[in-house]
Amino acid sequence: MSQTSALVILIAAIFTNNILLTNFLGMCSFIACSRQIGTAVGLGTAVTFVMTMTTVLNYAIYHFVLMPHRLAHMTFIVFIAVIAAFVQFVEMFVERFSPRLYFALGIFLPLITVNCAILGASLFMIIRQYNFVQSVGFGFGAGLGWAVAILLMAGLRQKMRYSNIPEPFQGVPIAMVVTGVLAMAFMGFAGMVSIQ
Repeated sequence: MSQTSALVILIAAIFTNNILLTNFLGMCSFIACSRQIGTAVGLGTAVTFVMTMTTVLNYAIYHFVLMPHRLAHMTFIVFIAVIAAFVQFVEMFVERFSPRLYFALGIFLPLITVNCAILGASLFMIIRQYNFVQSVGFGFGAGLGWAVAILLMAGLRQKMRYSNIPEPFQGVPIAMVVTGVLAMAFMGFAGMVSIQ
């Protein structure tokens, strides 16, 4: 079991081991919903909430239900069910309290269910053998890291609207180039802390 503190894991999950920019998990909704800062804030908040809560719940289910009853082979199915239930809760909450954000996110809000970054956070927690506090730190940090990445991308894409981008690079191609540059920029944090 890792002896790394939860704070170090949280900081590493945001910067040095950003789940989006180092593992490239959750790229679909990242590219699609990073056109406006408002939408990026909403989706980043939703992903952070779902990732934190599902990591906590999946930790408890894995260690107190699946492992004691020798049902570890059910891990993927159970984790996906927990994620789907939380996304359904978030979707109902957003639809009730922020209809504008609900319609801005469109199909990508329910697609958080299949956002591989959220499932990846729960699986990394098991693979790296984090304890409960470390798992909470990692889930929250991974969610914040994803949110930071999409906010940076949304800000850059809004600025690029006023730039003279060559026609072949307009749209998704320039978004992929900028994502690569962001990933390289986050590599600059690599010497700070690292989690494996």
